[in-house]
Amino acid sequence: MAQTLYYEKPVLLNREKHRHRRIRPGRGFGFARRANSMYLAGVEFTEACKEYAIVFTRQAGDRLAPVVVLGLRSGENLFVDAQDRWTAAYIPAFVRRYPFVLAELPGQQMGACIDEAFPGLNDQDGEALFDDAGGNTAYLQNALDFLQRYQAEYLRTESFCRKLADAGLLVEMSARADLVDGRSFKLAGLMVVDENRLRELPDDKVLSLFRSGELHLLSMHLLSLSNLRRLVDRMAQRGGGEAPAGAGESAGAAAQAKPAAAAGEAARAGAAGSA
Repeated sequence: MAQTLYYEKPVLLNREKHRHRRIRPGRGFGFARRANSMYLAGVEFTEACKEYAIVFTRQAGDRLAPVVVLGLRSGENLFVDAQDRWTAAYIPAFVRRYPFVLAELPGQQMGACIDEAFPGLNDQDGEALFDDAGGNTAYLQNALDFLQRYQAEYLRTESFCRKLADAGLLVEMSARADLVDGRSFKLAGLMVVDENRLRELPDDKVLSLFRSGELHLLSMHLLSLSNLRRLVDRMAQRGGGEAPAGAGESAGAAAQAKPAAAAGEAARAGAAGSA
């Protein structure tokens, strides 16, 4: 599943092409309205587990990635309301980086891109991307730094997921959400940590997970699963209506994939070179 699900027209940042472009803030989160699940980095688990269910899904190449479940139907995000507001205290970094994103370039480098379809992109007002001399403004540099930190956290999270897979800790989960009005939604294609398998791990592996801080991530993941019930409550509060297109798919089917994997130095070089 492409990571650019809500990026309609992502293009590489270019100092000449985007010399006079500005970002008008406060456009809301309508761009993520159809994202019913979203990639989550390990560093976000502590805050995300308070409001979202964190599960794992298989991505291209049979790799695993953690995601937050945002809806019960494909194409519906229960955390974006009719006024395009995000109705939870913690907003995943996957969303906060918009309209910027890193993309893979030839030679294992990364390039910083911007969605030219973003309604806040204009030539009149807002935060400038480049200064009069063509250099990055503080606003753009902060955005690029955020992308690089995000990429580094992705690499750490990818390593964490490999450990889970190698230890055989993940099992498939399927669940059904029943609403009081008779509607029923199936959650499938999701994976969770099996607590019995976790307890059976050899002491040295448990100690290794503890020392690395990853045992804490497992605890946050397991704690978060109770938030699946909150999705049912949110659906009930939102009321009836026809299911969005593709609603027959499971919630896990729409999980957005990982960011492109590349080393932090390559990301830095690609971003600087393309801007």
